[in-house]
Amino acid sequence: MGVQRMPVDPNAGIPDLVSRLGEDSKRLMRDEVQLAKLELRDSMHRSTRGGMWLGVAFGIGVVALVALTLLATTLIGRLAAGHMWIGALVTGVVELVVAWWLFKRGVSTLGQPSYSLEQTRKSITNSF
Repeated sequence: MGVQRMPVDPNAGIPDLVSRLGEDSKRLMRDEVQLAKLELRDSMHRSTRGGMWLGVAFGIGVVALVALTLLATTLIGRLAAGHMWIGALVTGVVELVVAWWLFKRGVSTLGQPSYSLEQTRKSITNSF
């Protein structure tokens, strides 16, 4: 969008100049609103695509973790003389320990002071 030069009339009075100022202000506001709409539309488009890719990555990650769980269970079961229940038990305990560690780490991160939503964070951490 190019800059439009407005010819200046040396004989224009104050009312004419105020009128032009009002018109220019309206045009500037319309242009700013249009720019904000375009930026919002672009931001929403990028956010939607990013969310979609995160969802796909999460789904693939879950499938991969299930496959690795089955692999670990089978390997440990075969090492335990074919007792698959031992493999399932050991794998389950290891996964529970990792999940508990991640949970505690997340709760401690929420408990750290921040500049926003302090009351909400306190209510969340106090409920655990």
